[in-house]
Formats: sequence, structure tokens, C-alpha cells
Amino acid sequence: MADKPQPDAAPTADRSSRLPGFYKLDRDTRLAMLGEVSGLSEEELGLLRTESALPFSSAETFIENAVGTFSLPLGIATNFTINGRDTLVPMVVEESSVVAAASFGAKLARAGGGFQARLLNDLMIGQVQLLDFDSADDVIGIIEQHRGFLLQLANESQPGLIRRGGGARDLKVRRLRHPKGEMIVLHLHVDCKDAMGANIVNTMIERLGKPLADMTGARVGLKILSNLADQQLVEATCIVPKDALTQPNMPGYAVVKRIVEAYTFAFIDPYRATTHNKGIMNGIDPVAIATGNDWRAVEAGAHAYAARDGQYRSLSEWWRDETGDLRGRLVLPLSVGTVGGVTKLHPTAKLCLKLMGNPSAAELSGIMASVGLAQNLSAIRALATEGIQQGHMKMHAKNIALLAGATTDAEVAYVADQLVSDGHINAERAGQILVKLRNGSAGDRLTRDGEGG
Repeated sequence: MADKPQPDAAPTADRSSRLPGFYKLDRDTRLAMLGEVSGLSEEELGLLRTESALPFSSAETFIENAVGTFSLPLGIATNFTINGRDTLVPMVVEESSVVAAASFGAKLARAGGGFQARLLNDLMIGQVQLLDFDSADDVIGIIEQHRGFLLQLANESQPGLIRRGGGARDLKVRRLRHPKGEMIVLHLHVDCKDAMGANIVNTMIERLGKPLADMTGARVGLKILSNLADQQLVEATCIVPKDALTQPNMPGYAVVKRIVEAYTFAFIDPYRATTHNKGIMNGIDPVAIATGNDWRAVEAGAHAYAARDGQYRSLSEWWRDETGDLRGRLVLPLSVGTVGGVTKLHPTAKLCLKLMGNPSAAELSGIMASVGLAQNLSAIRALATEGIQQGHMKMHAKNIALLAGATTDAEVAYVADQLVSDGHINAERAGQILVKLRNGSAGDRLTRDGEGG
């Protein structure tokens, strides 16, 4: 399938994703800056200031037996340039250092021109299971004979999708054998345009059930979409100049070599690949959640695709090019939407889409894949050099400080710094440091330095 058109807008000064020192600012200053660069109104910024922008009346319509809402942190990943356009990326996640890692990975890729993202194909899959037939060949022949009729029936169930230029495009027939016999599975391929498409596809294949039974004489079993969206693949690539990877005690070419070695480990060993891919999804899932998309479907499809050749492998690949620079590529199935469902009903999901410039579904999948590749780059660079814990544990130490009872920013910062310095990051040690801080000279020093008191 031909690539979908990509945005051609050039980055502008007021839309830059480079926000140096953003993490150092207080919340009000961050929100003011966000409003300036993203065009969010004061009313929309007000949603971000509330502890929960989702009213219970809406929550009740989303799920059964609702009793309340549950909040997670919403952060902004910076430094992303995707297809020549700067993009601020909203991420909803509770894990320390994820947003920072994505932003750092994007900064490294930015030195090489940022990310390029494109859809390799864009079709959802619906499955119809056929059982209890006399001749598989006869059933397959009948389906092929009535291909046009079946596609027409499917499209008649979704006139709105047809008006938007989407619809059922093709059908495939698979013959599956098992110890007690065999079954035939029909795959309906559907272009859902900017919708995620689960309800669309399920409606279409439900429409095909009785006609298939009537024409083939087979018993129709399951009629359901597949979350292994391997006809909806997205690719993200980047180049990282070796000089951008140089560290005080390690030249860039050595870092490139170590990153490639780390990727090779994940490609050949499923134990390593599982954690490697979890890191990729650390970037993708938070964007899916922020935009009201089904992150569970995204996860299931990605991990199934990682095992497509019979062994679970890394989703990304990294290699050294002829100039010695690092190149990365990530391909995975991503079925996401920007219209309908929670994406339009949840006020913060709508706001997050606006913050990214109201991307199409194709553009959103490219953003998500780019964030996954950035997250992966940041993680394996750290693993291959100073180790993952150095940055991660700084953030974790702040959580431990809060658990120990630290209440002010100054207390949290001091306790966290001491935990990292000591190398013993646990609640017991944090409590000891906090007691000493409040009762001893450390507290006096904080007050004298103007950091607390």
C-alpha cells in the first residue's frame, strides 16, 4: 500500500519542542510555556490544573459499576522532531524517568535530524471462523467466488465509513489444521480511516456471519477483530551522529559499538528481548493512554508481532552505518484512532491531541513509534554505558523520600540526594536521613542556603 501523506509543515519558533530547562520550572511556569507553544487556551490549561479533569458523569458512561476516577501523572516529552515537524508529546505514566528518557532519546536523535515515521500499511483485520464442513477446498472456492458480494455486504453496514473514504478492501482465507481436524478463517481487511476501528470491524464481520453459513454450509464460530494488526504496521527511523553519543570517558564510536551489541543481545535472546521491548512500550503506552487509545490492544499486538518468526525478538534494530553513525529502526503494528470513543469524550484526551497539533491516526501512530524508538535509544545507551540505575534511581529516590514522610520540595531533594550518594535507596535509610535533617545541622544548612525553612 502507498504511504499515507505526511505533514509538510516546517517547524516554527513558536512550535519548537526544544524547551531547555523545562523540568526545572515550577508547574505554573510550565503550563504558561505550554500554552504559548501549543496554543492551549486558559480554559484548557485549567483542565491540567485540576486533579481530575474527568467528571464522574462521564466516567459512568465509560465503564460499568463506576465508583470514582483514578488519576495518573501527565507529563510532556520534549525535543521531538518527527518528519521535519517539532512535536510536544503528552505521556501518562507512573514510572519514574520514562518522560525524561524519552526526551533525552529525542534530543540524541534530533542531532541527526529527528525521526522519520511512515505507515507501511493501514488495514484492520476482522476474523470469521468456519467449522464443521465436508470439504475445505469447496468452502474456500465458494468464498473466493463470492468475494465481491461479501465485500459489498460488509461495506453496506458502514455507510459513514464509506463516505469518509474508508471501507472493506480485501479478504483473505486461511486454512488452519489442529489435532482434531481443521478450520477455515476468513480475514476481512478494513481501512478505518482515523478511527481505531474495533466497533467498525466487529460490525462488518457480524454482518458476514449468516451469509457465509448459508453459502458454504459450514458452522460459523467466532466473529471478532484481531489485535495482531500486521496489516497496520508503522515504521520509525533515526540517525544518531556518533559525536552526539560521546561521553567524558568514552568516545562516540565506542558507544555506538556497545549499543549495537545490546541490540544483538535482545535479538537473539527472548529473556533480554522481553525487557528490551518493555522499554519500547514504556514510550508507546503512555501516549496511547494520554490520547484515549486502547494500550492493551497495542501491547498485545506488539508482543505477538515480536514473535512472528517463532522466537520472541526485539522490535527495534540498531546498526552502525558506513560513516560510523548509529541508525535505528522500529516496526510494529499500531492500531490507534483520533476520532470517536474516549478520544473525543475524555476532556484531557482531546486536549492532548490538540497539544500535538490534532494529528490524524496515521500521524499519531508515527508519533507513538518515534517515542518508542526514542525510549529504546535512551535505555540501551544507558545500559551499555553507565548503567540504567544511575538516572532511574535518582527519580526513584524521590519517591522513597516521599514514602518516608518528606513533605517539602527541599526535604524531598535533600533526602533523595543523600540516598543516591549513599547508594542505599530504601525507606528505612530515607527515614533516618529525614530525622537527621529535621533535628540537626542539615536542616539549619537548608535554611541558610535559602532552600527551605
